Amino acid sequence: MKVDNKINKNKMETSIFIAKFLGVAYIIFGLGILLNTKYYKKMLDDLIKNSANVLYGGIFALVVGFLIIYYHNIWVASWTVVITIIGWLGLLKGFLLIVFPNFYVSWTKALVRNESFMPIYGFLAFLLGLYFIYFGFFA
Repeated sequence: MKVDNKINKNKMETSIFIAKFLGVAYIIFGLGILLNTKYYKKMLDDLIKNSANVLYGGIFALVVGFLIIYYHNIWVASWTVVITIIGWLGLLKGFLLIVFPNFYVSWTKALVRNESFMPIYGFLAFLLGLYFIYFGFFA
């Protein structure tokens, strides 16, 4: 019985560590987008014009998604499942960027043309950051 409690404690420590990291990152990223929407819109547009950047972005998303899944593939009915979902979404994004770059680039261009996308994305990133900050530092 003590082994099970130690495993659960280690998993929770991993969840809290990842939540702290994602919380800080998402809050900063969300605020950056909300306060500099035009800059980030131009940056995203410039980023997808360079095929090497698309490949590097795919590799980065693949690695981060894989690492999250490797260390945190926990499917339980609690706040920690959001971390697992983000890991799988990162893996999927990396796969799409590497295997179907033209599809991903055209999809991103359509989103960038939508005037409300960046502020909504920034706001959602900020809210997700608050969610992770709460569970990482306060819960």
